[in-house]
Amino acid sequence: MFDLLTRPADPSTAEATLMKLSPAYRGPERRAASSIGWLWLAAALDEIDYGLLMLDEDALLMHANRAARAELDAEHPLQLLGRELRARDSRDVPPLHAALHDALRRGLRKLLTLGQGTAPVGVSVVPLPPLGSDERGAALVILGKRQVSAELALQGFARSHRLTSGETRVLAGLCRGETPAAIAAQHGVAICTVRSQIGSIRQKTGAPSIRALLRQVAVLPPLMGVLRTSLLAA
Repeated sequence: MFDLLTRPADPSTAEATLMKLSPAYRGPERRAASSIGWLWLAAALDEIDYGLLMLDEDALLMHANRAARAELDAEHPLQLLGRELRARDSRDVPPLHAALHDALRRGLRKLLTLGQGTAPVGVSVVPLPPLGSDERGAALVILGKRQVSAELALQGFARSHRLTSGETRVLAGLCRGETPAAIAAQHGVAICTVRSQIGSIRQKTGAPSIRALLRQVAVLPPLMGVLRTSLLAA
């Protein structure tokens, strides 16, 4: 796996990589600026709370941001074997292969639903343009979320609307698709208590319905915590 934050030990290799990825590169006088820009790009990708995988013209991994490396666990329908991105289930192999082929060879975008059972995962495959006339393009694979919102973003939303700890737990349960009855049973309270908390949440957030409330949470900007970033980097 190539990581944008891992610089090659050989300076000539580093320069060649930078020249390929930065067509405006003009020689040693711009090497430092290009290196900094490349590191900033990698750091920016790691702040995005969506898994992003960049594949080269042969569909081999060039870079995976931290969210992608964390997302591709044993439960995800995709897995990385070395630099190869593969589907775990044989039924997902043909659509994944076709989407990568169409992105790399035909410049077509594709939205896939991979994984069998009750928890399928959405995956977008987006073509990236070639950097030069003699180069082929690449592909960006964007991993959909397996829950409505990341915990950190939800906690920030709760704080900004002054939700109590109990209301925050109820909101988290709703975002996971749990019913009020299930939330009540999980926390050992009466269902009327949960319904009262939902009403309070709606009043504080100005949401006219539970659906509108969940939409507010679903469109939150992603947040990556410093602690989580440090743990993923280890």
